Amino acid sequence: MRCCFLPCANSVISTVVLFFIGLISFSAISSESATEPTESVSAPLPYTVFSSLPAYRTPALSPKGDKIAFVKNINEPDELSVFATYDLTTHKMHYLIHSDNEKVKINWYRWVNNERLVLSARYESRRGNTRVYDTRLLAMDYDAQGESPLTVLDWRRLKRRAADPSRVPQFQDNVVDWLPDDPDHILMSVDVETFALPSVYKVNINNGKTSRIERGKRSIREWIIDRQHNVRIGITLDYESGERHVLLKKEEGGWRTLFSYNAMNEKGEEPIGFGLDPNILYYRGYKGDYKALYTLDLTTNESTEILADEGYDVNGSLIYSAMTNDAIGIRHDGRHYWDERYVALQNGLDEALVDYDNTLVSFSRDEKTYIVYSESDTMPGAYFIGNRDKGSLDFLFEQYPQIEEGMLTEHELVSYTARDDTKIEAYLTLPKGEGPFPTIIHPHGGPGARDFSGFDYWTSYFTNKGYAVLRPNFRGSQGYGFDFAQSQMKSWGLSMQDDITDAAKWMVEQGYSTEDNMCIVGASYGGYAALMATVKTPELFQCAVSFAGVSSLKHIVIHARRFVNSDLVKEQIGDDFDDLKARSPYYNAKGITTPILMLHGEEDRVVRPMQSRYMADELDDLDKTFKYVELDSGDHYLSIQGNRHRFFAEMDAFLDKYLKTE
Repeated sequence: MRCCFLPCANSVISTVVLFFIGLISFSAISSESATEPTESVSAPLPYTVFSSLPAYRTPALSPKGDKIAFVKNINEPDELSVFATYDLTTHKMHYLIHSDNEKVKINWYRWVNNERLVLSARYESRRGNTRVYDTRLLAMDYDAQGESPLTVLDWRRLKRRAADPSRVPQFQDNVVDWLPDDPDHILMSVDVETFALPSVYKVNINNGKTSRIERGKRSIREWIIDRQHNVRIGITLDYESGERHVLLKKEEGGWRTLFSYNAMNEKGEEPIGFGLDPNILYYRGYKGDYKALYTLDLTTNESTEILADEGYDVNGSLIYSAMTNDAIGIRHDGRHYWDERYVALQNGLDEALVDYDNTLVSFSRDEKTYIVYSESDTMPGAYFIGNRDKGSLDFLFEQYPQIEEGMLTEHELVSYTARDDTKIEAYLTLPKGEGPFPTIIHPHGGPGARDFSGFDYWTSYFTNKGYAVLRPNFRGSQGYGFDFAQSQMKSWGLSMQDDITDAAKWMVEQGYSTEDNMCIVGASYGGYAALMATVKTPELFQCAVSFAGVSSLKHIVIHARRFVNSDLVKEQIGDDFDDLKARSPYYNAKGITTPILMLHGEEDRVVRPMQSRYMADELDDLDKTFKYVELDSGDHYLSIQGNRHRFFAEMDAFLDKYLKTE
């Protein structure tokens, strides 16, 4: 329960330093020398291999490319997340912050200049009686030689302007421009003066001095800055009606409306950034039912299509070149580049790291040094550092070192037809051996999210135990067009749930599974779907596992009244209490016959633990077969290593009891 600003113990230092003692040439782990996968069924790995937090994550190069910042997760002697830097020139490691991931968590970080970084810290707080997360931005020297990390935004200096000087802004880490040519400042957006109306401030990362650039106004919730560092776009949202306007700031003063629509129920345009030319705005708009990427020429009002993906939405943020300052691609389906320099580099990496999905994640400012992240369905992610002048590509570290090539199996993108003839995509992962297999139906959270290919630690754990896994992208999942996404509106427990039921039946029809050997496992919305399956289809599954699941839609809507987006929640879930009860496991527990395992984090700020507590009380009163475990200090993301291990231990024993493996 601490965030420490001192170097860690020597035992920790020795653990971290090992991977940097000599960079390993990629040729030493090339595909020719890798272990050949085998189809034989070997003894499963212990669950702790999969429930371990990734050993390393999110490495980032300094602007000169001579230093790397990263997070290292350590299990012994203490469970810590360590934020550190490594100097590639002096070969020295520097420890900046460590956290036990309980009350304070490392959210994200970035180099501001070659000597200084900023880090977003997320911590648990209360607003009245409502438990929420707050964020703060910290600045520190890369070698920890300066004073304790500086809290970048001192909101108290600005509170004289505030309508309510006693209110503390909840989110204080929204950087809207990193000002790469001004190494001492950044631009931040924060609602100091008026709640939910952020102003834009120029903030000194060395002493916290602040000056206002743009005052919050006109229900603008989001600001976009052009590549010349000018405030150009304001995006409004009326939390009651859902009306949204995209406003362009005019040179002569005032604002011009570019786009208007209702965010609740209409197709609309979403600006995502400027090109180097200040008159070129990139935005997502609809091409038929699917989002595509366009540019808008602000002088002629002409739109040009940049990228469309037939049958899918184009999502993700723009990628900018640190050297040219222009947009060069978009984070869609990995990375899509239109700058030929990056296309050539990506193609070269794909040839060198064959059979892997390779993602460029960090560059030096001159773009000569870079970090690439590589993974596949069967191999967890590994990071490599490349140098374009030398033509070298060297291994840095891997996330799950205990998982070796050949231990896991690939995912297959399949589709099945729901009962109303809607096509649903899903990812099927079969274990080694001959089927039919004990089976896990694994609906994702959100519900406005989706599953993808690539390494997934839940799926890998299941298949390693010999279970088949199907992850359906049911109605409401993102990326499949406007109508598909909108079908989640007031549909929890209805067609969305039927899609999951039909996924299980498809597995039986295909011969992968049998009707008497399936379990449904999910987290968040997936936890709701697991609980709702025990209500709607009590004979379908032999067991159900819910982590941080919703049991009462009525209480979701009631709790939302404390937040500014309560009307948006009602639009999504519904506001008729009788209807909400009919679609809630808590109010329909009487008919449940399926054994249930529920787990929930004690400090979950996304889905409150009362959702599982109420359900557990009701199941107990009705004398149902269930187990409820509450994870000490746990959040919505299993961020604490001990809690992740505990969750997998409980699930491992539960599945062993109810699924037959022979």
